[in-house]
Amino acid sequence: MKYHRVNELIELLHPAWQKESDLNLLQFLQKLAQEAGYDGDLTALSDDTLIYHLKMRGADKTQAIPGLQKDYEEDFKTAILRARGIIKD
Repeated sequence: MKYHRVNELIELLHPAWQKESDLNLLQFLQKLAQEAGYDGDLTALSDDTLIYHLKMRGADKTQAIPGLQKDYEEDFKTAILRARGIIKD
C-alpha cells in the first residue's frame, strides 16, 4: 500500500472508529468488511474496499461512487459523442 493510500485510509477510518470506540481495531475492520459484503479472510481485504466503503458508508444507495461521478453523462448520445471527441469540454 502506498503512503497516500495509508493516509487516506487513516483519515477516513479515524472519525468512523471514534463513533464506535467500544470496538477494538480488528473488530471494527471486521464490521466494515461485513458491511461491505466481504466474507473472506481479513488479511486479503483490499485497502480499496475499505476506502470506498468508508466513503460511501451512510450515503444514499443511489449516490454515485466517488471517482465515477466525474465521468457521468445524463444522456447516452452525449456520452458517445464526447468519447469520440466530437464534443469537446
